[in-house]
Amino acid sequence: MQSQNKIKTREEIVQIAAALKKEGKKIGFTSGSFDILHAGHLDYLERAREMCDILIVAVNSDASIKQYKSEDRPIISEKQRTRLVAGLAPVDLVFIFNETNNNKNVELIKPDFYIKAGDWQKEKMTSAPIVESYGGSVINIPVAEEIKTTDIINKIAEFAKKELSAETIELPKPKEKQRAVFLDRDGTINDDFGGAYISEPEKFEFLPNALRGMKKMQELGYKLIIVTNQAGIGLGYYTKEDFFKVNSRMLKEFSKAGILVDRIYYCAHSLSEDCECRKPKIGLLKRAEEYYNLDLKKCYMIGDKAHDIETGKNAGCKTILVATGFGEKEREQANADYFVADLREAAEVVENG
Repeated sequence: MQSQNKIKTREEIVQIAAALKKEGKKIGFTSGSFDILHAGHLDYLERAREMCDILIVAVNSDASIKQYKSEDRPIISEKQRTRLVAGLAPVDLVFIFNETNNNKNVELIKPDFYIKAGDWQKEKMTSAPIVESYGGSVINIPVAEEIKTTDIINKIAEFAKKELSAETIELPKPKEKQRAVFLDRDGTINDDFGGAYISEPEKFEFLPNALRGMKKMQELGYKLIIVTNQAGIGLGYYTKEDFFKVNSRMLKEFSKAGILVDRIYYCAHSLSEDCECRKPKIGLLKRAEEYYNLDLKKCYMIGDKAHDIETGKNAGCKTILVATGFGEKEREQANADYFVADLREAAEVVENG
């Protein structure tokens, strides 16, 4: 079949899938942005195709990618991405969809196998209960090829920097080395409700003593910098706009309490993207170090998870694990320099450290 003939509308796909099921064919379904197609995508699709008779692939539209990734994405337009996916041998049928999740796709197509890649967790897939309601199966296939779209984009950007000779204007950095307290957000500053993604401003709640502790750290002369993993954005559970709305609510409350947060750094990538900014990697802290001329050895990293503490250790910071969030459960694994009840006690450590 020529690649162009594989591309259909969703409505056409629904009818074709129903007819194929009557013939006894097992339908597999997956989706993705496929922005800058690479060998990792091909490996995943080949393995997905081995599990079914017909593999249907849904490609995120340009509009949906802008919602859950970035206004700067996609790099490749939806028509071109769809044509490239259709040209791959493991793919039988392709269509474009506008939603940021697969609920509607699954409800209409009712695939025998709903297949996802990377670090998607079944319990956090909103489409999983729909699949299981009609007897379908949810399958996760980790991507084997260590080729990442983000790495490709970064490599191109680095090449462009070397090629361009335009001068840049930089703001002067502080002459003296600065001190900062890096704080995780969910589970450290606010209640994360057992690890749930916080994407609605009305659900944001400060943990006890969080404001009191942060105010004290600020009075001690430390910059307050929030560093947070937000994989839910990259996984499509919520948008960047949702994340910004929650932050806006948080910052308003900080302002009322006389607290100034100097910066919020976040990583929207999922684990499978293998970026340099997702904790426990130190990309976010290094950005802050450069921007504020920080002495990381005189800085603190505070969080409720082992990877927060690992981040601080990797960057050479002093580390404080709070018992809130997952702190009590991860105390032994984290092996932090200090273990405290909350941010008020953490401020005492900073004052006496």
